[in-house]
Amino acid sequence: MNIDNFLLMRNEISLLAVILLLLIGEIFISNKKTLINLGIGLFVLHTIIGFFQVDTGELFGGSFRTNQLVNFFKSVLNVGVLIVLLQANDWIKDKLSLENKSTEFYILLFSTLLGMYYMVSAGDFLMLFIGIELATIPNAALVAYETNKAKSAEAGIKFILSAALATGVSLFGISMLYATTGSLYFAEVSQTLQSSPLSILGFLFFFAGIAFKVSLVPFHFWTADTYEGAPISVASYLSVISKASAVFVMIMVLFTVFQALADVWKYVIYGIAIATMVVGNLFALRQQNIKRFLAFSSIAQAGFILLGILANSKLGITTVVYFAAIYIFSNLAAFGVVQSISTKTGKENIDDYTGLYRTNPMLSLVMLMGLFSLAGIPPVAGFFGKFFLFTAAASKGYFLLVFIAVVNVTISLYYYLLVVRAIFLRKSDHAIPFYKNTTMVKIGLVMAVLGIVVIGLYSPFYEYINEISNFVFK
Repeated sequence: MNIDNFLLMRNEISLLAVILLLLIGEIFISNKKTLINLGIGLFVLHTIIGFFQVDTGELFGGSFRTNQLVNFFKSVLNVGVLIVLLQANDWIKDKLSLENKSTEFYILLFSTLLGMYYMVSAGDFLMLFIGIELATIPNAALVAYETNKAKSAEAGIKFILSAALATGVSLFGISMLYATTGSLYFAEVSQTLQSSPLSILGFLFFFAGIAFKVSLVPFHFWTADTYEGAPISVASYLSVISKASAVFVMIMVLFTVFQALADVWKYVIYGIAIATMVVGNLFALRQQNIKRFLAFSSIAQAGFILLGILANSKLGITTVVYFAAIYIFSNLAAFGVVQSISTKTGKENIDDYTGLYRTNPMLSLVMLMGLFSLAGIPPVAGFFGKFFLFTAAASKGYFLLVFIAVVNVTISLYYYLLVVRAIFLRKSDHAIPFYKNTTMVKIGLVMAVLGIVVIGLYSPFYEYINEISNFVFK
């Protein structure tokens, strides 16, 4: 292995260097606020490095592989994590630094991201499994990070127990696939996999483990309780970064490894898509806590993503990756406002947002952009994302599913507008008072809004994703 081949893991090496530097900094730097700025600065440098083009190639006999699409998606994840860190900067400085837990927070967060890198670059089931575990275990610690809150500890326990069950089920499925194909490598499995009862059962067990990560119904029960109990920055991270990486893994594995079982998994995806959209939207209608509200909203969004996966074509993979990028910025805009308000006031219920526009108009506009994009209202990016997903599904004749999705979009429009009405149209004598955000938080909110606007209106972004998707469907 020469240096050029080893640099195919440039993203992983760079992030590992950031983690090690933070560990060294924790030992030798006593000023915790300096460490916080160092963590953000190092990650900004890492994000910039990620935008440099990486050659297509494989390492370790095909266990690790990279290409333009994989590198692009890692860069999207980097930008999303950077926005999360910027939006959480006040919470980290005002609370975690006082508890001497700020550096550990960065290290755990970056460790989960490193696991997600290996997930999306996996060339065999073993590397995928290692990546999933590396991403999951630190996440459980992050969910329970507010050790002085019972809800946070409860959320951490629920998350790790659910994740352990999903891991066991998924690993059992992988063992069945190995029994039928004699290999763990994706390329070899795709060539030898046949539609037998054992291979179908193995696929179903494996898919269940990935569905847990994406919060697909009926593997979603952990989501709302975990989001509510976790720190808002961690809930935001789980909602966008963790979910987006799992979606990417799902499309890569389904479109390449399990193509021989397409006649089977399309029915599975069809049924789960309907259940996920309906359950996510109906339960979102009932929520008062804003984090639980966004949790069920994210479940419903996962159902819409499945429409693009059902297309099983180049158009499908393009629309899913495009929508995932839009979803990251849209959800981060909404979670950024929630993070800011919770840090300053401790309020996390939807009723607390009544009259917010009269006291904090800029925050209200950011929330408006995020919710409009999640709802799919033109001309923001979410509209184009959902439109392309529906187009991809319709191109394969799934007209009934598209109709059900449109009905669910209408339902989601109602509950998103309930929040908008509370913010802009209703008055309150106890509205959240005016306050100023720090520069870091403002930058994070602006980046999220710019992502929503630019991705929706800048057509070369979609065209670039379509171009680099050729390695799957040529």
